[in-house]
Amino acid sequence: MRQTVLIVPGYRGSGAGHWQTWLEQEVPEARRVSGIDWEDPLLARWAGEVRREIDEAPGAVWIVAHSFGCLASVVAAADRPHKVAGLLLVAPADPERFDLLGLRRDQQAGASVAEHLPATSFNCPSILVASRSDPWLGFDAARRWAERWGSHLVDVGRAGHINVDSGHGAWPLVLTLLAQLRATAADVPLGPLPPRAEPRRGRNGVLARLRHQTRRVINRQPRSLDGF
Repeated sequence: MRQTVLIVPGYRGSGAGHWQTWLEQEVPEARRVSGIDWEDPLLARWAGEVRREIDEAPGAVWIVAHSFGCLASVVAAADRPHKVAGLLLVAPADPERFDLLGLRRDQQAGASVAEHLPATSFNCPSILVASRSDPWLGFDAARRWAERWGSHLVDVGRAGHINVDSGHGAWPLVLTLLAQLRATAADVPLGPLPPRAEPRRGRNGVLARLRHQTRRVINRQPRSLDGF
């Protein structure tokens, strides 16, 4: 059965020199999530587009996410446990640096998106790759998120944010990690299920709750955001 490797970049996207762009060229079944404004890290919108890509994929989906894309991916994956085969989360962004409307300019004002992320382990295997010199997430915090999600933590040492600035263009390790993730889930039956059997979380889903809270925040703002 056909499978999809869904690449989910982070804030400001992944350009020509980024390892995600290299991976997209190396893996025939890879595709990049579309419909996202990379300059506007609105978690509800990003997670909605990731979930749409999961729904439209013909078979099981393997997600390879980076930075803020990791946060959007875990929200979407939580709503599609029988479609997502595995998650490779590389250098997640710190949820405390974002609120429901984007970058959290004032760390003392308002709540972060942390409380809106999944609180338990995923139904699928997951790997969280963390750097000890990542300016976007401390290693201890990365360890706590890995424990929360039941993810295997991979320590890559002092590798910055694992992006172009830290020299991560062609990055063979990501191919190795993706292969390991697929091997871990090799015996798990995945793929599209009959419509009645597919667990669509609806109003009780992680994304639905996130959207509801985002609308409440938007309604209290002087500016308006379309799409909610």
